[in-house]
Amino acid sequence: MSMRELVVLGTASQTPTRVRNHNGYVLRWDDEVILFDPGEGSQRQLLHTGVTATDLTRICVTHFHGDHCLGLPGTIQRLSLDRVPHPVAVHFPAGGAEYFARLRHASSFHETAELRVEPIDADGQRIILGVGTLEARRLRHPIETYGYRLVEPDGCRMLPEKLAAYGIAGPAVGELLRVGHLDLDGRRVTRDEVSVTRPGQRFAFVMDTGLCDGVYALAEHADLLVIESTFLSSEAALAAEVGHLTAAQAARVATESGVRTLLLTHFSQRYADPRRFHDEAREHFTGELVIAEDLTTVPVPPRRVASAR
Repeated sequence: MSMRELVVLGTASQTPTRVRNHNGYVLRWDDEVILFDPGEGSQRQLLHTGVTATDLTRICVTHFHGDHCLGLPGTIQRLSLDRVPHPVAVHFPAGGAEYFARLRHASSFHETAELRVEPIDADGQRIILGVGTLEARRLRHPIETYGYRLVEPDGCRMLPEKLAAYGIAGPAVGELLRVGHLDLDGRRVTRDEVSVTRPGQRFAFVMDTGLCDGVYALAEHADLLVIESTFLSSEAALAAEVGHLTAAQAARVATESGVRTLLLTHFSQRYADPRRFHDEAREHFTGELVIAEDLTTVPVPPRRVASAR
């Protein structure tokens, strides 16, 4: 059975707290298990979840500030220690290749895992996966930073009443799906005539950034948007200065982009009460709202209702 969910490893920003570990998120998406931004302590946080190093198929790093990457050495070494039998792709900003090399070989170990190092060197770069397309978009932060989104292709749902009206059944349905049309009694019946579009699911991951086109491009029609909200509006000027978002900004992005579930994370240690993020975001977003907590799991919402072509 396929599984699509986000496992939250850590939700702090620059400084961890007693209740919030540094960043770290795992997306289970069918056969893909993607680790995003492993901050310090991510390897240990994995032990508290149902995810193991052997499960990981891909690692995505948004940028090379420590709270988003200092968990890489331990995670990479764990891949070799556990003798992960499959290749693990690693994506990160190409301008940070030297940082990645240092983190990869931060200490002595016997490397047996196969890492496929695939840097991101262009805004809009796409990686074709078996489950959809992983796209990277440039964000606005003091150093080179990319956000990611995973998009499943649209499919179609056959309409039984339409199939019955044309007398299409059994193997003919499969042929219609594969070929796109059937010739019946001198008339061509197309797939579009007997089906509706089944929108593919979308997941977006937006970390350290100020507002920019890339934020909106990633968030567009996301079923689940994971987005930083380091500050509240009372510190909006500081957020703009250092390249971060407030909870209100993140919520407005979600509303304007048609997001279904909004997950806020990456909270500054200056705020002790997470309800303040909820209350500020709720003023601008009426959909499903999650204030992330360490070691929680959030399902990707079911596919949107199929629509007429």
